[in-house]
Amino acid sequence: MMKRRRFRQTTTLAQRLTEEANRLRERARGLSPGPEQAMLWRKARQAETALRIDAWLASSASAPPDSIAILMEKQRKERVAARQPRDHDGRSTTAESIE
Repeated sequence: MMKRRRFRQTTTLAQRLTEEANRLRERARGLSPGPEQAMLWRKARQAETALRIDAWLASSASAPPDSIAILMEKQRKERVAARQPRDHDGRSTTAESIE
């Protein structure tokens, strides 16, 4: 049986996420606007979000921080809206939307 190769981190997750977000932001600033720059900005935001979630999980708070709760609610509404049928003008065809 092969032994797993274990690696002990020398820095905390928060430090690594912060460094990664900073590194991505610096690379994005050096690029002209385009898809690669947009991808780097997105990854930097993802690292920052992961940092906030890590801080929340490490805290004794039982409810998510407001910023995460707002983001989760926005994403839920977008999923619900995406499932609603639309007419040819892009308007919802549900009974609540018909006046």
